[in-house]
This record gives sequence, structure tokens and C-alpha cells, in this order.
Amino acid sequence: MASNAQSKTLLVAAFDFGTTYSGYAFSFRFDPNTIQTNRIWYASGRASTFLSLKTPTSVLLNPKGEFDKFGFEAEDKYAALAEDDEHHGWRLFRRFKMVLHSNEHLTKDVTVEDFCGTQMTAFPLFVMSIKYLKEHLLKEVSRQIDRFKETEILYVLTVPAIWDDNAKRFMRDAAIAAGVDSKRLKLALEPECTSIWCETLGKDVKGSVAIKGSQFMVVDLGGGTADISVHQRKPDGTLKEIHKASGGPWGGIYVDENYMKMLNGLFGEEALIDLRKYKTSDYFDVTREFELKKRSFDTDKTKHIIIRISASLWDFAEKYSAKSLHERTASLNMRENSITTRGKDKLKIDAAVVRPWFERPIDLLIQHLKSLLAEPKMKKVRTVILVGGFGESPYVQKKMRNEIPAVRLIVPGDAGLAVVKGAVRFGNNATIVPYRIMKYTYGTRMFDIFDGKKHPNEKQVWLDEKWLVDNCFNVFVRVNEEVGMGQQVTRESTPALKISKTQVYRTTQDNPKYTTDAGCELLGTVQLESSTDIPLQQQVIETTFMFGNTELLVKIKNTTTEKEAYMTFECFK
Repeated sequence: MASNAQSKTLLVAAFDFGTTYSGYAFSFRFDPNTIQTNRIWYASGRASTFLSLKTPTSVLLNPKGEFDKFGFEAEDKYAALAEDDEHHGWRLFRRFKMVLHSNEHLTKDVTVEDFCGTQMTAFPLFVMSIKYLKEHLLKEVSRQIDRFKETEILYVLTVPAIWDDNAKRFMRDAAIAAGVDSKRLKLALEPECTSIWCETLGKDVKGSVAIKGSQFMVVDLGGGTADISVHQRKPDGTLKEIHKASGGPWGGIYVDENYMKMLNGLFGEEALIDLRKYKTSDYFDVTREFELKKRSFDTDKTKHIIIRISASLWDFAEKYSAKSLHERTASLNMRENSITTRGKDKLKIDAAVVRPWFERPIDLLIQHLKSLLAEPKMKKVRTVILVGGFGESPYVQKKMRNEIPAVRLIVPGDAGLAVVKGAVRFGNNATIVPYRIMKYTYGTRMFDIFDGKKHPNEKQVWLDEKWLVDNCFNVFVRVNEEVGMGQQVTRESTPALKISKTQVYRTTQDNPKYTTDAGCELLGTVQLESSTDIPLQQQVIETTFMFGNTELLVKIKNTTTEKEAYMTFECFK
């Protein structure tokens, strides 16, 4: 299916749907190594100098609940409406991707808050976002080539490697709902895309990742999460995963939260609420300017940062309190003159105030990296490649170099685009990552013949004139096991009922005995109807797990009737 789609491909397009920023890249099949991105996204208003190769993951809905704008355009239009008090009924959503991280009970009904705190179902927002990126891409491609067909595009959608199967399925379903043909859609793991992209860089980087047998770690540090994987270069040039993906919520948005807490302390929560509500353009200017300062903050070179603060924020603060800036700073237990004014519209903030904003997420990241590198099978890993928007921070880079001196840290140029560019290369050659390490033990629920030597008496049940044991975990693959792309494990069984219900479970345990054990999770149920014309005991059900790709696929087939059914996640019913 994928090979047929690929043979008709004119170009490969990849979407990087990020927590804070999103973008796309593409290359034509006749020139796959020339990868293009959108030339520039820009913000209007006072912060018009804010230029980016990605645009904010922000969606604006009109009062009818219909899609209106995306990215900088969404934020700027909402701000303009608010300035004229015409924003009532309009809804702005920002940074909603994090709802998919570590959500153990993810469903399509999961909700997120808009700019004013009102809840809405998240799934349509993901659909609208992907649809916008797709349409923006098509316009860009149409400028370069005449009479191309959308059916000639192979799409790649990047996802964090640390996400579970439900979150990946959520994104796939959103892309399909956005008009992407499922047969022309691949999901790509973000750290793998980085590894693939680094092969194209200069000798300094390429020499660390392209030499046969080299082992290296990739840290994708974005706005929301750190996504970490470890790879080895095989003799044939392909990549082999040597440690299951890991990571955590240690991205740049946590620095932003600390910055906003300081502003809350200085100006008061009421003043910040009024700024968001009545002077939204000023609010975005404050946050966008800090984004630039955050990216360039360097402990050694930066003695202080200067942030432009709108007069409206001062006015709102004075409305609720007559305290001076000196008094407000003292109430935050900061040393004298650590925060001062520069003119009437700027704050000068000492680097000693800013540094702790970075420390907690980065300290947690470094602690995790140290524990990984201390594992016996990681002893040959001496290179760490750091990418992602937050990975561009000089502070982050210096902290990692100081805290983990035994490894060589490489930060490629345009680190924020490494994932999406690598995703294009992955779309051109998905077989470049033929092996992966399983994050879970997968299997099905089954009956076993009761054996008093290995089964507790309370587990036995009388069924079909024999003693059986229910809820046994039938393991198909184990956690930390290496699997190849397209690797399949098939087991046969006899249907007991007209409608066969195969329950698929997962756990982090290496050797689970029962699906009722602590930590075992029902991932989904596959249903298949058997024939009523043939005795059930004469029919054969094949259960096949297909591993090694970005997504897990489970197929149930009745070999007697040739009927098939595929995995349907329970939370998407």
C-alpha cells in the first residue's frame, strides 16, 4: 500500500505540529535532497521584527465556531478585535498539543481551554491546524509547479517518540479528518528524523553519526517536551534503535511560565488578566519579545535582559495597587535593583533573576540523561545531538556541556528545523530505520488449561467441560525487545463465539502472567464475525501483531472465511 503510494509520489511533505510552533517542509522526488520550508512567518504590530521559520500553534474560531486563522495571523487578528472590543464570541486556542502528553485516559472528547479559559473539545482544533498547514503547503507548491495533483503528495506527520499508541492514533485520525489520504500518510518519530537529518550536515556532525557502528543520543527539546532516543549506525547505513524512547515535560514553555509568574508578582494577577482581555496585542508583544530573549539568554555573556513593557500594563497595575516597582520587587524577595526600569516602557532584569527560570526543567532533563548514560548498554554513547526550539538556547547548551562533560554535545544549525527536514528524508526512504526497541510488552487475553502447579486455585473456571484459567496474558513481544520493520508475530486459535473479541493489552512488565496484573492496560478490542455455516471448532482465527513501524498494527483474520479486522483503539470508539 505504502509502496504503491510512494511510486506515484511527486513530492514528500512533512508537518511538524509543535506545542508552541508548527511548520512544514517538502522536497520534490526528482530532487529529494533539496528540502524547502516556508520562507518566513511573521507577526504584525509592534513586534513586526519577530520573524520565524515556524508559526505559533494557535487557532482562531469565529463566533459560529468556524475556523478563521492560524498562527501569527490568529493571534494578531484576535488582538486587533480585542482592541476594538469586537472579540466577543471569538475564541483563540494556543499550545493545546500538550493535552496529548501523558494522558492515560485520552479520548476524542478530551478538552482544552481557550484564551479566556472556556473549554472546547480538542480534536477539531488538531484537524483545523493540519488542514491549514496542508492548504498552505499546496499554495506554496502550486507557485513552483503547474498542474500537479494533490494525490501525488506523500505526507509525513511527526510525533514525539515518547507518546503512547493512543496519542499517535489521535494525530493520525486528525490528519485523515483534515483531508489527508490514510494511504499516503506516514507518522515519523521526531528524534529519528533528527538522526536522519544530521547525516546531511557538515563533516563535524556527520562524522559523529554516519560512521559505521557509531552510537549517539538525540535530544529533541521543544516547547513542551524533551524527546530522547539512542541510535546506532549499522554497516548498511541504516539506523538501529538501542534504547527505548524516553523523555518528559521539560520544554521551553516552563521557562515562559516562570516569566509570567514574575510579571504576576510585579504587576498583580488582575493587571495581567486585564492586559490579556483589553490590550491583547500588548500581551502578545510581551510574550513574543520574551521568546527572543529566551532563545539568546547566555549565563556568561548576558548580565541582564531588557523587556519592553507596555504602558497599558503599568496603568492596569496602578489601577489595583499604588505600590512602586521597588516595593513590588521587595515583595518577591529579590535583592535590591535586580529589576529596574529603563525609561517608561522597559524592564531591566538581572541575569540572576532569569537563571532559575531555566533551572528546573533543564535540571530534570540532565538528571534523566545522566541516568541513561550510566546504563551498561550505553557505555559506547559519547555524542549527544541537541535539537528543537528550546535546544537553541545558549544557556541550555552550556549547562549540558558543564554537567555532562564526558559526552560531546552537537547542536546543528537551524536546530529548530532538524525534525521537519529529517521527516522529509524519512518520507523519501522509510527503510532507513529498520529496527526499533519496544516500549511495552504487548499481547492478548486468553484462556489457558488449568495447571495446579502454576495457577492459583482461585483462577480456575469451568468452561466447555474442562477447567480453564481466564485473563492469561498471551505475550506477542516483550518490552526492550528489538523488532524489525514489518516484523510479524502470528498465533492461531479457534473461535468460541460467533463474534470473536480479541482484547489487546500492554504493560511495562517483562513477563506478565495475567491481564489483571497491576500495570496491565487494555489497549483495544478487535472484533471479527465468524461463519454460522461452518462449525466454530473447524474455523481458525489468526491474530497477527505487526511491529517495527511508527505505529502498532494488529490484524485478526478468519482463515476459513477470509474475513479480516484491524486494531481499533478503545478510546476512539
